[in-house]
Amino acid sequence: MKVGVHLVNFTLPGGPTSIGPTLAAVGRAADEAGVANLSLMDHYFQLDMMGAADQPMLEGYTSLGFLAAANATAELQLLCTGVTYRYPGLLAKIVSTLDVLSGGRAVLGIGAAWYEREHLALGVPYPPLAERFERLEEALQICLQMWSEDDGPFQGRHYQLAETLCVPAPISRPHPPILVGGGGEKKTLLLAARYGDACNLFGSSPDDVAHKLDVLRSHCQDEGRDYDRITKTVLAVRPALADVDGFLAAAAEYAALGVTELEVMADRHPVEFATEIAERVLPGLP
Repeated sequence: MKVGVHLVNFTLPGGPTSIGPTLAAVGRAADEAGVANLSLMDHYFQLDMMGAADQPMLEGYTSLGFLAAANATAELQLLCTGVTYRYPGLLAKIVSTLDVLSGGRAVLGIGAAWYEREHLALGVPYPPLAERFERLEEALQICLQMWSEDDGPFQGRHYQLAETLCVPAPISRPHPPILVGGGGEKKTLLLAARYGDACNLFGSSPDDVAHKLDVLRSHCQDEGRDYDRITKTVLAVRPALADVDGFLAAAAEYAALGVTELEVMADRHPVEFATEIAERVLPGLP
């Protein structure tokens, strides 16, 4: 099983001037540790459940581009991009740029978006949930078209593109992996089955994840997709370092379900976190 480090807190002892050097150090530490994936949230403000809105929060893709220069081995992604935050054609271009500059390590993690406060605060339209899912499906279609040989128009209900030209094309073949994040059974997991190379589920418990995977399997059958070709990842809720034995026990249960990667949220200084994950967690993973 692989482990990814999910960076969620940029309130550091040295203030904003320490963020850049710390991120660079995280990139180097992840290389040394053998961390498979580096990810950030895609938010404008810090989340209420993790701090205060006026605490530091970085723009995600700018940060991933910075990490690409400081790290040579990990996949790079946002967990997950809100479909409302960027026009899909621009999003495809951004992820393509990250993929080219990182040597083929970009992943498009995407979901329907949910944090209304930051949309309203910065003047970003926040349509109703049903429309956000419609936009999510069109965004997936647009990205796939832009990463194909077809550079013609796209005509959707919400997005119209006169050309889907994307040069340079991504290095990843056939395109950067598409990860659909979330566990909604009617729409999110359906879109994962229809378009995804991977899914990401909230690791509330192995039983909950097992149920969500059963739903995904059913959608794959309906869509004619090979369930086994979709990579299963989980955002771990259980703190990895506070109870290493408990975390490893849960990891074994997830592995038995076919989960191949756990994303763990850094709950302390991120360089220290990456280093301790390598020393205390990776050796015990299934």
